[in-house]
Amino acid sequence: MAQQTEAKPLPLVQPLASGAGWSVNEFRCVAGPGEPVFEERHDGFSIAAVVEGTFTYRGETGRAVLTPGALLLGNNGACYACGHDHSRGDLCVSLNVSAEVFAEVAASAAGTGRYSFPSAMTVAAGEVLSAFMRLQLWSASSDISDSDERVVKVIESVLAHISGLAPHQQMVSSRDVARVKDAMTRIEDASEAELDLASLAAATGMSRYHFLRVFRRVSGVTPYQCLLAARLRRAAFS
Repeated sequence: MAQQTEAKPLPLVQPLASGAGWSVNEFRCVAGPGEPVFEERHDGFSIAAVVEGTFTYRGETGRAVLTPGALLLGNNGACYACGHDHSRGDLCVSLNVSAEVFAEVAASAAGTGRYSFPSAMTVAAGEVLSAFMRLQLWSASSDISDSDERVVKVIESVLAHISGLAPHQQMVSSRDVARVKDAMTRIEDASEAELDLASLAAATGMSRYHFLRVFRRVSGVTPYQCLLAARLRRAAFS
């Protein structure tokens, strides 16, 4: 979630899931009133759901008091400080995304790859909370795991909630349509094999997140949903 610029007692961290350019961790802080507050720095973009406790966040986007149900929003490289003025400890589940991954998703969801959060917090709305819960319940798979799709969904939901706009719609080229059709054929033909998102995207000449975005726009489903449907058809006729 962050890198420290000064030594301080570290929160208890439990890794929940990770992928290329992102990770999900549970942070439990035990600090309380009267204890020193130190400056820290976000390493990547952070979207953290407050599960328990109350604390104050101060950063370049302002000051916020975060309580359960709030989302802490941190920009890459931004310095901040957290304090517990009125209670001890808190529990957060944090999605940390690299600047490269965030820029790629934001280019579609917000219309610009240079997007940064305008405020330090927002309240988790229904769609955002649902997307975050699905991400938290992620489990490893040797197939096309939908964990990357869940990461994209969380970022898109948060950006849409903040801006009040639907994800930015970009035109899909005929070349990309052909690439998606090839990928769908590959999934159908090899649905029993150990497919992964990275290899499917590489075969089309796209990055993972551009592939996810274009695949969903062309087919109406995600690669993982396409794989599940192919396996169901294979099972039905076997």
